[in-house]
Amino acid sequence: MSKEIILSTRNPAKVEQIKAVFKGSPFSILSLTEAEIEGEGIEDGNTLQENAFKKALFVYEASNPKVWTMADDTGIFIEALNGLPGIRSSRWAGENAGTEEITKHTLNKLKDAKDRSATFETAVALISPKGEQFFFSGKVKGKILEAPRCQPQPKMPYSPIFMPDGFNKVWAEMSVEEENKISHRGKAFKRVRDFLENHYGKEI
Repeated sequence: MSKEIILSTRNPAKVEQIKAVFKGSPFSILSLTEAEIEGEGIEDGNTLQENAFKKALFVYEASNPKVWTMADDTGIFIEALNGLPGIRSSRWAGENAGTEEITKHTLNKLKDAKDRSATFETAVALISPKGEQFFFSGKVKGKILEAPRCQPQPKMPYSPIFMPDGFNKVWAEMSVEEENKISHRGKAFKRVRDFLENHYGKEI
């Protein structure tokens, strides 16, 4: 059987990070573009897990024959804003807001905040060719700086302003390898890889 897994995203930075997690494994990760699948799943769920599942299901239903599919949804939960933006992290500055607009919107919301602590969380949904559903997650705590340290990663508006606890770099200042070791997304997809290698490595 094929060892390809279709990742339900077109975000180049996300694709690079996740492919790096699976480097050296028996699995090959394909983005929506690489898999030549048109459209995208709609993120209208009430939780990160629901949104991740909707995106993974979109690819599963579009694939013929059925293949392994997976997707993630990520949110940043800011203490001073009572957990906002959470599941709306990519849309809370407006449905069509760009990367820099979201960064600026976030900093404006925290203009007078003394507590700048925040938690990044990623939920991953994995669907097997048989339709089995599996879920994984990863979290990391940190703080939001008062101004960007550098240019953001593509479509990653928090990457120049979020600094994980215990480090003096924001995401956008780290290499992919550095980030994957400690990030919410790196932790979640490492769990996916471990699960697949332990349970499906010989038959996927």
